[in-house]
Amino acid sequence: ADMERLVERLEKAVERLETVCQGSGRCGEPSAKGVAQYVQAFDALLAGPVAEYIKISKEVGGDVQKHAEMVHAGLLSERALLVVASQHQQPAENAFSELLKPISEQIQAVQNFREKNRGSKLFNHLSAVSESIPALGWVAMAPKPGPYVKEMTDAAMFYTNRILKEYKDVDKKQVDWVKAYLSIWTELQAYIKEYHTTGLTWSKTGPVATGGAKAAPAPPAGIAPPPPGPPPPPAPVSSSTDDSASRSALFAQINRGEGITSGLRHVSDDMKTHKNPALKNQGGPLRSGPKPFTAPKPACNANPSPKAPPLLELEGKKWRVENQENASNLVISDTELKQVAYVFKCTNSTLQIKGKINSITLDNCKKLGLVFDDVVGIVEIINSRDVKVQVMGKVPTISINKTDGCHVYLSKSSLDCEIVSAKSSEMNVLIPTEGGDFTEFPVPEQFKTVWNGQKLVTTVTEIAG
Repeated sequence: ADMERLVERLEKAVERLETVCQGSGRCGEPSAKGVAQYVQAFDALLAGPVAEYIKISKEVGGDVQKHAEMVHAGLLSERALLVVASQHQQPAENAFSELLKPISEQIQAVQNFREKNRGSKLFNHLSAVSESIPALGWVAMAPKPGPYVKEMTDAAMFYTNRILKEYKDVDKKQVDWVKAYLSIWTELQAYIKEYHTTGLTWSKTGPVATGGAKAAPAPPAGIAPPPPGPPPPPAPVSSSTDDSASRSALFAQINRGEGITSGLRHVSDDMKTHKNPALKNQGGPLRSGPKPFTAPKPACNANPSPKAPPLLELEGKKWRVENQENASNLVISDTELKQVAYVFKCTNSTLQIKGKINSITLDNCKKLGLVFDDVVGIVEIINSRDVKVQVMGKVPTISINKTDGCHVYLSKSSLDCEIVSAKSSEMNVLIPTEGGDFTEFPVPEQFKTVWNGQKLVTTVTEIAG
């Protein structure tokens, strides 16, 4: 039955494409006036895996449906860029950045939707999409756009595995949603391998593309034209290994347990931007939020963008701690249960959060020490390196994702905490002893999987030496 349904969908997609070709007389003619073969192939992707994902998302409804509409808009923006590339020669860097805007804006919209709906019952669905949507930026990735899409797809697996675990024997529709969504990126990788192996393919003839280049009409099947869109994310930058001695020195005070608070400096009201607006104008305008996805800059760029100013402020219910460097005495004390803390791009710093809050997220931090009292939701550590986290009270869940080097110090009242990790290394959990010291336990990173005749069985493996 599934195979018949798939064949039927493919036949309908082909019929729609043939109708458009016959009506315009442009298909099969990759000239400036026609629809290039790789644009037609992308239309097939939209009519196949994307259409199935949209269909199931509508059945799931709610935030998932809204998110799917944003993803669809991003894919249509990408389709518009492909049409431009098929009819124009490759433009200069600044013109290309203008062409990328519709895609990057849609990427940002998808990610902002996740951040604004952290209380959603379908938060894992939103996170899976938000973590992988930068894959749309493959058009600016050369010479390996395919592996870039694969990397972004892997980032979604942490959350799709959560969904499968939760709904596997409960709701088949949710399982189908995961399969449909992941198939988009799998098919996109195959598409890139065939048509854009080393980067976006531009026409060898026609005018040079400009920021105002117009795209051909939207694809068949009545799909609405895309909204303006954005530049894709830059390729991940690999960082060099750090001296272990400096790491130990930076976070040595965390081992002091409750005594760590003795050396902290209180941040008074006149130093907080949310209570003293005049501070916001010092050092230039502040960003409205972290912008990890901007137009890629050429490697030879001699004028790097200015460093963003440090930030510690309460915005609505969110504490924002951003771009702090060598700040060893940061304190957040005026907390409430509904508040969350978002710590972004902080380096070589320590932060204490007093009281009980909803959740804490560390994103793109390096050599950061975090001490907090109580969290009723989750502490997330994402894309970070060499961080140390100490729980003074209770926390139900700590999530470690794409992080290298993470030490978690648990209190006696938080020993039942669940620690979930993915794509991370050098993780250690430290358990308090009766004498006040800590005993260190490494979190497994290596596993062995075997087929037992009925299913795959995975166990932790330890290799000596």
